Amino acid sequence: MLESSKEVLEAEQRFLTGENFYVQHFLGVHKNENGYVFRVWAPHAQQVYLVGDFNDWDESLPMEKREKSGVWELATSLAEEGQLYKFLVQQANGRKIMKIDPFAVRFEERPGTAAVIYTIPEKKWHDNLWRGRQKKTQTLKRPMNIYEVHASSWKHDESGQPYTFKELEEELIPYVKEMDYTHIEFLPLMEHPLGASWGYQLTGFFALSSYYGTPVEFRDFVDSCHKNNIGVFVDWVPAHFCVNEDTLPYYDGTPTFEYEDPNRAHNIRWGTICFDLGKPQVQSFLISSALFWLDVYHLDGMRVDAVTSMLYLDYDEGPWQPNHEGGNRNFEGFYFLQKLNAVIKLAFPQTVMMAEESSSETQITGMIESGALGFDYKWNMGWMNDVLRFYEMDPVFRKDNFHLLTFSFMYMMNEHYILPFSHDEVVHGKKSLMHKMWGDRYKQFAQLRNMYTFMMTHPGKKILFMGSEWGQFLEWKYNEGLEWVDLEDELNNKMQHFTAKLNSLYKDERSLWELEDTAETVELIDADNTAESVLTFIRKSKTKRDFLIIALNLTPVERQDFAIGVPYPGSYQEVLNTEKIEFGGTWTKNNSRCQSIDQPFKQFNQQIQTVLPALGALIIKPEEIQMK
Repeated sequence: MLESSKEVLEAEQRFLTGENFYVQHFLGVHKNENGYVFRVWAPHAQQVYLVGDFNDWDESLPMEKREKSGVWELATSLAEEGQLYKFLVQQANGRKIMKIDPFAVRFEERPGTAAVIYTIPEKKWHDNLWRGRQKKTQTLKRPMNIYEVHASSWKHDESGQPYTFKELEEELIPYVKEMDYTHIEFLPLMEHPLGASWGYQLTGFFALSSYYGTPVEFRDFVDSCHKNNIGVFVDWVPAHFCVNEDTLPYYDGTPTFEYEDPNRAHNIRWGTICFDLGKPQVQSFLISSALFWLDVYHLDGMRVDAVTSMLYLDYDEGPWQPNHEGGNRNFEGFYFLQKLNAVIKLAFPQTVMMAEESSSETQITGMIESGALGFDYKWNMGWMNDVLRFYEMDPVFRKDNFHLLTFSFMYMMNEHYILPFSHDEVVHGKKSLMHKMWGDRYKQFAQLRNMYTFMMTHPGKKILFMGSEWGQFLEWKYNEGLEWVDLEDELNNKMQHFTAKLNSLYKDERSLWELEDTAETVELIDADNTAESVLTFIRKSKTKRDFLIIALNLTPVERQDFAIGVPYPGSYQEVLNTEKIEFGGTWTKNNSRCQSIDQPFKQFNQQIQTVLPALGALIIKPEEIQMK
């Protein structure tokens, strides 16, 4: 709440220049000593009325315009906490239309769209220890294994209703802890009118969707996550917004939040409206939204959705105009994203900023001063597409397509990557991860274990969509709970156990994340064995004795006496065999300890020999080695 007219004037000026990053304290609804003050930005409106439960939704409360900024305001003693309200906007052409408050922090439940007069109460947080630890070390130097969740379809109660955050606190947090994930990432939690959009077509950029519970419940959830050493990320969508007429589009009858050019304003592919990312007021709006979520809810980071669409003028399906240099770069989007990351890192240096971005023409991660966008991580969509294509393939053809697995080692240091098996890959007829795998059901589980092992041992942070941890066969349905009944099946149950075991190994083995930002983190042993379709490589830590050898057999043929080059003489022991019976395979015990022999293998002077299970993966660790 702004206390004085001077503060209001300063907030107004910063809003106009794109430098008010807490603009929700100026716009929206705020309690004062005589009631509430309402403000809304509609610069070209002829008139704006405040309407709501307090005046029977009539035109008895006209607002006054602040000419400098085009902000309309009204102070009233009639309004009370919990009442519904909207703004009746007489647009530039004289048409009157009900509009939502873009800065509301609470909305009524669907299908209603009115804002609620709501003051988020103060909270005493209990996560100082967690937040202190995050400030001490960079995320690049820590394990990050993310469980991606759609809040309203993780689990439903007996009546078929989705869990609220109060219920998720009781069940999701213990589950994530038991499965040994380090973070939870939610699909967008902001207010949206249509569940089928999964939250990616927003209307309330400052409001937790009432469908998921209350702000109090969500803050308690985050607090509880932190007390259990679990980080919380949320997807956020600054590229575009919902097309519904009573929300943000053409708010005052003219392009307000969107681009002037209708070809740039309308996203044909998604049926949405694109923000004018070069407009100062829009920059204040969006950056304030991001900081609001980080500040009020103590989030550990955000995944920025649809970054590619903000970077390139020709991304959509409609006509487009080149920029002033004759190219396809969207300079407004590029500089907005740099500004967003700079402001967030200044306010909350420990925040993890992630980009969902699918091109290779722009440096996404790294220092802004070097020309990058300033994100901490980029989703590696190329790795994901190549890997899924490979594992869907009949093994007969894998020897001719081995580059799909090995190519990523050529560019793995170009960005700081997250390896995603996300919600986008298990819907719209793409099949679940389990269903994508080649072969019969037994082979599908074997390959799923193999693929997860590759993900967990390949450089990059990890993300896996809910239900994939036990190999749910059906595609994800946004309006139903996961198929928890699957866990009554022995193979699904063992698959879940395997994922938990793999997650635990990832957290415990420093070689899988300690040097991840350097090329020294990985050394290929043999990436050319296309004939047998076996990939072997080493992951390293700062301590030379501490490394892991990974062997992936990508065919349904067991490899006896298989040679693997090793850097030092000594003994080596399996720490993971994906074909163990406890994981759903047939092996009752691990391979015996291997003793190296003095026989060259590529760049190595020593080698070990072991048995590679059909469609299996091994992780091998040095036990007693001799180092010069």
